[in-house]
Amino acid sequence: MPYFRFMKKLVIRDAQSADLTTLLRFEQELIKAERPFDPTIAKDPVSYYNIEDYVNRDDVKIVVGEVDGTLVSSGYALKKEARPYLDHKYYGYLGFMYTIPAYRGKGINQKIIAELVSWCHGQGLMEIRLTVYDENLPALRAYEKVGFKKHICEMRIV
Repeated sequence: MPYFRFMKKLVIRDAQSADLTTLLRFEQELIKAERPFDPTIAKDPVSYYNIEDYVNRDDVKIVVGEVDGTLVSSGYALKKEARPYLDHKYYGYLGFMYTIPAYRGKGINQKIIAELVSWCHGQGLMEIRLTVYDENLPALRAYEKVGFKKHICEMRIV
């Protein structure tokens, strides 16, 4: 029963310029969480996204999960041009998936992804992709749970 009450309080909505401070904090938490998986991430200060720009673009959708007026989760979808040899010209790319630790495991990320996939389909983007570190097992499980499948493995040598 407590889970059900929590879900009634959850709102998934479009991000707004007023959310920028929190979204920038989420980005830094995401970078901090991914550093153990990637020794090539530059030293701080570093940023993955131009969130301020993304909030105002038509080809990007940023959504947030909000509980009782507090932002607890985020994600974005953007339209990307595919490689010329693929059978689609554009695809939806998902990223910026972050949920505050206390709110993980409650299905919020699933709802964020559902909203982003719906937006992609509304844009005519039937191919939807994301990237995740191969060693990030919790993230892999979460994405597989909503239907994503491993597709390609990027390798490197030093």
